[in-house]
Amino acid sequence: MKKITKIENDKVESFMKPKLRVAAYCRVSTDSDEQLVSLQAQKTHYETHIKANPEWEYAGLYYDEGISGTKKENRTELLRMISDSENRKIDLIITKSISRFARNTTDCLEMVRKLVDLGVYIYFEKENINTQSMESELMLSILSGLAESESISISENNKWSIQRRFQNGTFKVAYPPYGYET
Repeated sequence: MKKITKIENDKVESFMKPKLRVAAYCRVSTDSDEQLVSLQAQKTHYETHIKANPEWEYAGLYYDEGISGTKKENRTELLRMISDSENRKIDLIITKSISRFARNTTDCLEMVRKLVDLGVYIYFEKENINTQSMESELMLSILSGLAESESISISENNKWSIQRRFQNGTFKVAYPPYGYET
């Protein structure tokens, strides 16, 4: 009598199902030591996190260093990640938060829609938003609007602070003008 071995369905599915190609995107807006340490921590976290998941294939780490999130045109790694998504190298992008991805509502929604149309989804860890779900776009537009206004507020506060220091005579230039010694 022949012995029949039943193959469990989940084993067959995991064998046949291709791994999800997952990439991470990180950004810090300044070159300060503190921010660079944060960037390194993000890079290490995401690489470890992605490689630890047996259902994921590591598709790369993209990061922009010392660049504002208000304009996508200046962010070479973000643009490279979008290009790789267009070339079907990525299925899922993980990023720390909406403000790390974009601080401009229009850019954020435009990029998310483009990526979703390509079948590439984004997971924003801090906000726990996955663009694969339908209700995520409303939350995304609200939270990206908040990230944009936060960026504008920080910029205005910095400008106001500089003006006040000039008026009070306490402004100090970080580097002396050419030919002057400190």
